[in-house]
Amino acid sequence: MKKCRHFSTITNKNTNILIYSPPAGGRIFVFSHHGYFCYYSVMSNPNNPKEDLWLLHEKHGGKKSPEFFEDLRRIESGEPVDYVIGFSEFLGTKIDLSFHPMIPRQETEFWVEKAMQSVPLGKTNILDMFAGSGCIGIALLKHFPEALVDFGEKDPKLVLQIEKNLSLNKIEPERARVFETDVFKKIPPKRYDFIFANPPYISHDRKYQVARPVLDSEPHLALFTDDDGLFFVKKMLNEAPAFLAPKGKLFMEFDSWQKEKIEKLIAESKFEGVFWKDQYEKWRVVACTLFPSEGSP
Repeated sequence: MKKCRHFSTITNKNTNILIYSPPAGGRIFVFSHHGYFCYYSVMSNPNNPKEDLWLLHEKHGGKKSPEFFEDLRRIESGEPVDYVIGFSEFLGTKIDLSFHPMIPRQETEFWVEKAMQSVPLGKTNILDMFAGSGCIGIALLKHFPEALVDFGEKDPKLVLQIEKNLSLNKIEPERARVFETDVFKKIPPKRYDFIFANPPYISHDRKYQVARPVLDSEPHLALFTDDDGLFFVKKMLNEAPAFLAPKGKLFMEFDSWQKEKIEKLIAESKFEGVFWKDQYEKWRVVACTLFPSEGSP
């Protein structure tokens, strides 16, 4: 989804609502529930039924074809508009969603853009773990022409999705490798300068708090995990040091309520951590730096 002048935001303690009003006059509401994942619904403008929706221009070139009205029906039934349109935008890249990966979130885009300030312009080795659509790693490849990025993803369908998005964004094949792997199991031995991770972090017993369109449409393997949502957070803190260069960094997304528990985990790890908030003032990511004595071959 585009970030532009047509956005406005309504925020209270527990809810963030981002309203997109495209030039054509339709409205797309983006709702983030308790910091969980956004879902989308479309409302036409009742005051001007001739005004076109964003969907009409993004996918159908302004033509109100039978396919356009079928897409409207899909959105009205609760399917996320990004899936209907077929792609999402992420930090200047176009991310195809035809294999139904988790839809890239604006919260993720926000912290990745901030993390980019730590990445040098020269040759850099980066790992995008739990890569999903590949949006994080592909954005890094686009913005850092000398960077080399490996992608780790467990779902074989999404391995194909990443490869498709690499091609779509015209990434040179020699700059990227994609591994079908359960976390680090099939990642070849290598010391990365940076690891970016957006793991599943919603506890199964909190499923009731997640918006229905997300539950119905997006891959549960990308959303939910065990150990109060901390299974993969713990795994990353324990296993990432063996794959990081000295003073290497791990950026990892989490849910805001988990911050205190993650602080305790980091205190017992080989990292020192700095926590960042997202654009809605919710704790969203931890930037972990490997202690200087760690990460040596």
